[in-house]
Amino acid sequence: MATMSSEPTTVEKLRALPWSIASNAALAVYLQLTFFGSVFVLFLNSLGLDTAQIGFLLSLLPFTGILALVLAPPIARAGYKRTWLSFFGLRTFVTAFLLLTPLVVNTYGSEAAMAFITGVVAVYALVRTVGVTAGFPWIQEYVPNSVRGKYTASNNFFSTLFGFLAVTLASLVLAHTVGLTGYMILIAVGVIFGFISVALAFPIPGGAPIKADKAEPAPQRNIKDALRDSHMMRYLVGVGLFTLATVPLGSFLPLFMQDEVGLPASQVVLLQTGVMAGALVSSYFWGWAADRYGGRPVTLYGLAFRAALPIFWMMLPGLGTAALPAAIGIAAVQGFADVGWQVGATRLLYVSIVPTAKRSDYLAVYWAWLGLTGGLSQLVGGRLLTVTQDLSGTLAGIPIDPYTPLFLLGMVLPIVAIVVMQHLRDDATVGMGGFAGIFLRGNPFLALEAVVRFHLAKDEDAAVRMTERLGASKSPLTVEELLDALEDPRFNVRIEAVIAVARHGPEQRLIDALAEVLNGPEPALSTVAAWALGRMGDARALDPLREAAHNSKYRSVRAHSIRSLGVLGDAESLPHYLEGVAQETDVGMQLAYASVLGRMQSIEVTSRLLALLASSPSRSSRREMALALARLVGDENNFVSLLRHCDQDAGTPMAQAVLALRKRLDKGENDTNLASSMLDLCAQALARQELEQGVGQLAEAIGLLPGGGQASHVLAILDEAALRMEQFGVQRMEYPILALHTLTVAWEA
Repeated sequence: MATMSSEPTTVEKLRALPWSIASNAALAVYLQLTFFGSVFVLFLNSLGLDTAQIGFLLSLLPFTGILALVLAPPIARAGYKRTWLSFFGLRTFVTAFLLLTPLVVNTYGSEAAMAFITGVVAVYALVRTVGVTAGFPWIQEYVPNSVRGKYTASNNFFSTLFGFLAVTLASLVLAHTVGLTGYMILIAVGVIFGFISVALAFPIPGGAPIKADKAEPAPQRNIKDALRDSHMMRYLVGVGLFTLATVPLGSFLPLFMQDEVGLPASQVVLLQTGVMAGALVSSYFWGWAADRYGGRPVTLYGLAFRAALPIFWMMLPGLGTAALPAAIGIAAVQGFADVGWQVGATRLLYVSIVPTAKRSDYLAVYWAWLGLTGGLSQLVGGRLLTVTQDLSGTLAGIPIDPYTPLFLLGMVLPIVAIVVMQHLRDDATVGMGGFAGIFLRGNPFLALEAVVRFHLAKDEDAAVRMTERLGASKSPLTVEELLDALEDPRFNVRIEAVIAVARHGPEQRLIDALAEVLNGPEPALSTVAAWALGRMGDARALDPLREAAHNSKYRSVRAHSIRSLGVLGDAESLPHYLEGVAQETDVGMQLAYASVLGRMQSIEVTSRLLALLASSPSRSSRREMALALARLVGDENNFVSLLRHCDQDAGTPMAQAVLALRKRLDKGENDTNLASSMLDLCAQALARQELEQGVGQLAEAIGLLPGGGQASHVLAILDEAALRMEQFGVQRMEYPILALHTLTVAWEA
């Protein structure tokens, strides 16, 4: 049986990732200055090649990727790392032959130079194909999936940064040289960086040869498995559409900028800086988004942005001096879109599409398909420009030129790719719409700032402050950090996280996390979690709150769970509340049941709540019990407002309430004269701050009011209030306030 040498540990992989990033940064300089930047296209154009010839030459680079189907097994046996190092070193050596181009042109003429360059490109393409076929499975092996998005983002960042420097160098060199001299200088620099890239890759682990057991039959190929995998096929179709849409457009865009927009070669090369600027500022964002939300939504939005770009390119001709800054701005959006596509599609490929055990043949199929579609796209692009070379005119104010068909393909094909790829398997936690919604809910700017500062917090105080800001943002972008904060070893951070989650708003994962805290061993945290679940106002919190209300071993947790169930309007548990308030002896639990039943206006418990109010041992518990009774009457805000005003100056607000009641009685029944007279005396006494006299007169006035037609629970509250006012006077102000509230809100004149 074929076996692979022991795979490097995750620690070894992580330690080697900086070497990989450094190698790819040097590789970016090599690619920009040789075969894969605008420098090479401009170099071919300076030799007099037409678009069809340029398209043919460029097609050789991807077309040889088809050979990956037959190269994969021997490469696996030879070892991915060994093969990559050998053939990437060899391809750099082959590239150096381009430096002989001026000699060939001067000695043998331009036709011989064309044949010479074709030979160099063909050999280079063959050697490169072997190296890349080895590189894909090697990368899948040495980059851990847990950091693949972050790695891709970091890799893009530094590759783009060094590519930016290479393009800037190219612009300067081409601006100060004539003929082929500048191109030769740039290619020479590229070759040097190509060898540096290979040298930096030596410390990267993995890629060992697959050892075959001679006693066992040769391992089976997995090419048919890949071709029968519907998700793999969807992925390949999407990649093919993207390639057909963008590769010829990218290759011939420099010529469009020269021919139609009128920019010189040095400025055309400078456009790459816009692409790289967009890539630089977005790399870490896309990598973070892919690791957190999955590769599929990131891929789809990369496609969507790419589909919009050709509209803006088509509007550039005729802008004059504004064309260059406008083009650089559009190029920046292109860089943003391309990194989104690259990060998302790469994560999809390595994490979701390609099984690790079958990576050699799956990735060979991928590389072969990429080569086929890439080669066809270059041929089609070059031939299409030849056919449409006389196209001209305007449409709705937009110039029509030979490049317009390429732009139209660049708009339509990415949209088709979105349709094809939107149902690929992935570990995505959101869809395309949900991904956009993440940035539209709450305050995304505050959220991103809080996320960064949360991870940079150096002490507990800073972590608590940033946790508070995570909740204040009310953005889905902070969910992961809030979950981390709920498991922080520091108690103050955990309790702040519970409060922050309550402020954040309902999310299923946050509700589930609070449910775990609710059922945890720390009653202080569990109590706050019970409050938070009620505060979030989501019905998904009902089941964990019911469980805690019935079964928690901590009374404080049960009481707060009951209160939160009342906030959520849990009518299903009403029988349990009625039973609890009738039997419970603990004051805290009594108050919890009373609060819920008051919220739900369960008037059948009026007498029980009145009894609990009379027996409540503290002022705070009596005030809350009185509030529960006030809720049975209705308009709790009136009760709370009257209570607050009475805390500052009891006589005046009570006198005003009595006078208002007096006016209502005058408009009502005729048999209230005695009550009205008593209320007049009561109001006068209260206004003079003679509270004892006024409270006594209020109790007497209640006894003079006719009770016919009044609700039974209203009469019960008033009778009890009158009795207790006579008993306690001003010692228990809850009763006169409750009585005035009841008369104001519920007494029917």
